[in-house]
Amino acid sequence: MNLSTQYVKDHSIVKSNKVWGKMKTHIELIAAIFSGVLIFLGWLIDINGYQTTSIAFFILAFVIGGYFKAKEGIESTIQNKELNVEMLMIMAAIGSAIIGFWMEGAILIFIFAMSGALETYTMNKSHKEISALMEIQPEEAWRITPSGTKRVHVSELVVGDMILIKPGERVPSDGEIMKGSTTMDESAITGESMPASKGLGDEVFAGTMNVNGSITVRITKPNEESLFQKIIELVQSAKSEKSPSQLFIERFEGRYVKFVLAAVVLMMFLPHYLVGWSWTETFYRAMILLVVASPCALVASIMPATLSAISNGARKGILFKGGVHLEQLSHIKAVAFDKTGTLTKGKPEVANFVVREGLDKEPVLLAVASIERHANHPLANAILQYAEKHLSESFMEPESLENVAGFGIKASIDNAAWKIGKKSFVDTTRADQFLLDEAEKLADEGKTIVFVQKEDELAAIIALKDMVRKESMDAIDRLKRMGLYTVMLTGDHVKTAQVISKESHVDDYIADCLPEQKATYLKELKKKYGTVAMVGDGINDAPALATANVGISVGDGTDVALETADMVLMKNDLLRIPEAIRLSKRMNRIIKQNIFFSIGVIVVLILSNFTQLVDLPLGVIGHEGSTILVILNSLRLLK
Repeated sequence: MNLSTQYVKDHSIVKSNKVWGKMKTHIELIAAIFSGVLIFLGWLIDINGYQTTSIAFFILAFVIGGYFKAKEGIESTIQNKELNVEMLMIMAAIGSAIIGFWMEGAILIFIFAMSGALETYTMNKSHKEISALMEIQPEEAWRITPSGTKRVHVSELVVGDMILIKPGERVPSDGEIMKGSTTMDESAITGESMPASKGLGDEVFAGTMNVNGSITVRITKPNEESLFQKIIELVQSAKSEKSPSQLFIERFEGRYVKFVLAAVVLMMFLPHYLVGWSWTETFYRAMILLVVASPCALVASIMPATLSAISNGARKGILFKGGVHLEQLSHIKAVAFDKTGTLTKGKPEVANFVVREGLDKEPVLLAVASIERHANHPLANAILQYAEKHLSESFMEPESLENVAGFGIKASIDNAAWKIGKKSFVDTTRADQFLLDEAEKLADEGKTIVFVQKEDELAAIIALKDMVRKESMDAIDRLKRMGLYTVMLTGDHVKTAQVISKESHVDDYIADCLPEQKATYLKELKKKYGTVAMVGDGINDAPALATANVGISVGDGTDVALETADMVLMKNDLLRIPEAIRLSKRMNRIIKQNIFFSIGVIVVLILSNFTQLVDLPLGVIGHEGSTILVILNSLRLLK
């Protein structure tokens, strides 16, 4: 089977599963309502003296209302070789019928079926984000061929194909703009609400919306490897991975069910001999115990909350690779940050352009920029961007030009000889002392200095720096207000690390750090603080990300960011980290509320049963009602 056929098949399976999920929810609800109608008719017939006929209605209510839950319970018991709460409910209903409480048993089945249908419905709400993602992926694209444009299925696109994307259409596959410019709505990928301007050479992602321009795009990845598909896979895998709390509850459920069954067996006999209850009352109370002691609400305390929180994060461009990482996030006491591309923008910018006394800045900048247009060193682009912002004249054309590898560039422009590069590349013997002092001062601030020589004299110095992001400062301030220790780990020398750490507001820094040394320092942090997070770009920080309790990748939604760490920020916005921590704390708080509430309801109902204050229908309402309330409380995390 080729990749195109496989993609169509997988896409069809997802859609058919979604349709079946909706149908199943509706069928369960209809079956539950119909069983309730049968119970009402059976009750009417019974009070008119037709007891045998009413029992037939109650049996139908048993079968129709209990079919789905009985099927689910039996299949789960066979698969896991472990009894579950569904089996407890079935046993309680059958037990009630055996002692002649047909209507009570049918009511139990009705309410249990109704709560099950509502539970399925509310659980589906927490899966809405995956469905929404699937719905916004285009199924067709305009492929450009020698004979014109042709509408094809996205599964037929291959790397290198040229496609046309019109205004108002979604991007069908990851690619690079070859013609045109536009504004893209990338909120589905990054969670960023502001549209992004895109032009020649810019990357576009599948599932994003082309707002206002017509563009020609070259496909750079197969559809099944697109960023969009990886996000869907990531969210799906996160929703299937269980947190430690959920795993504990599931292990506890199996043991607890056995304990309840043992208690019910004792309840069938002991009250008759110890307190003189009749056999009918003893058995009836045992059936109520079977219902009210079932841990339905307790079992539903964690997973809906976890799924809702993961969905909430996914909407905002915060992707968790499982509930375990989301749960741990609220316990972190320290956060370590990589510098380049994480705290900083990852590319240099001109911070200072200083000319010697007696020279005008604009003519010098014009000459430098005209030469740097032809340079091949990494700082040239930063100098050009600075010049474009500050110059009003057009660039000049050098008469001659020579790149000197490792040092800089020599050129002749407007009959004057120029040198631009390292200090060792230019002649500083007759340099203005002011410029030399300024160069030393700026170097002490962690900036990279480029020297500019005109003829035989130093004409200017250019200080470049990888700027700290504004949102990085704000994020670290918020983390510190939350009581977290912050530290920067960088391979840069001490002077640069000192300056950047001060500007970014981190508590401390470690300079001259190799990747393996970052991992070693993370181990020390864990010993001191317990639970620690590491924030990096997912490449050279991989050892540290793996060592941390929670590894957080940033990188504008790159493939590497998706494939590393435990949590992914789809944009380089560190403000999402304190937001994610708050979400984690809120989730853990709601889980605790659910657990305490569900245990409290179980205890109250069991005590009420022993004191004969609760009958079977009321016990069912209390038990199933608490389950629904727990799930609804969890769904608050969606907002």
